[in-house]
Amino acid sequence: MNTNIRTDLALEVRESFAEDDVEIRGVILTEEYDKKNKIRITNVVIKDQHGAKAMGKPIGTYITIEAPELKEASDDYHKPVSEVISKNIIKLIKDIDKDNVLIVGLGNREVTPDALGPYTVDNLFITRHLIKEYGDEFRTKNHIGNISAISPGVMGQTGMETSEIIKGIMKETKPDLVIVIDALASRSIKRVNTTIQLSDTGICPGSGVGNNRKALNEETLGTKVIALGVPTVVDAMTIVVDTLSQYMEATGFEDNEINQFTNEIRNQSMDNMFVTPKDIDEAVKRISYTISEAINACFSKPIKRLI
Repeated sequence: MNTNIRTDLALEVRESFAEDDVEIRGVILTEEYDKKNKIRITNVVIKDQHGAKAMGKPIGTYITIEAPELKEASDDYHKPVSEVISKNIIKLIKDIDKDNVLIVGLGNREVTPDALGPYTVDNLFITRHLIKEYGDEFRTKNHIGNISAISPGVMGQTGMETSEIIKGIMKETKPDLVIVIDALASRSIKRVNTTIQLSDTGICPGSGVGNNRKALNEETLGTKVIALGVPTVVDAMTIVVDTLSQYMEATGFEDNEINQFTNEIRNQSMDNMFVTPKDIDEAVKRISYTISEAINACFSKPIKRLI
């Protein structure tokens, strides 16, 4: 396994093992492909502590949805992607009571690559205040869940850990389920703005860029946590190494020579630089809307907003 890889995606961690065709004990990988919509869905299930140690991730299910055209401005493409996201959120929720759901949009809306969470919350159909106003009969008649949401910002803005803010809200609202949305980091430029990861293990905000905050998971919050994220940045060192590796391979270098050279390159410092595409503003807006539509479809049927 390449321990230098910096990524939030469980699929990329699995791909980093040299023995790609060898089964890792405690880890199950399955894949399906929607040829019509060009959407690949990969399930990585970490079943035990051996698998967790090998992968460096908690026991649980990680679903990766790869949609190469997601970054394009095509409503016809975003709709099937939204449906796939919705289907897999329901798959992770299983039999968990979802009558009272808290959705958390992590990140800093002032920094576009980190604004996925807040932008998604902006487009959600929030219903908790409507149910409090009109009662359970209104909820039943309109087939809607009790949905509340928060964009807590980042520690530099609030002076508080996100977990502290969420725990305070949960003490008052007592949700049955928490869905956390965050921007992620990938090790592949091809997966930036084209990939969605879902997991039932929660999330450590900022882990992909080396800025770990306290985990948001069932252990820390006391409630089931579903995490949803999209990689919006890639480590600059990864781009350098991948480009050099491709060039050396094309010019006839042996694998051991390439590995030795790239390992030496990785030891050079680039001061934790991360790269994002130039169209990140529009991409994040489009993708956040796609995600919000998927979440809305999970917990409510569209009705006319009353407020």
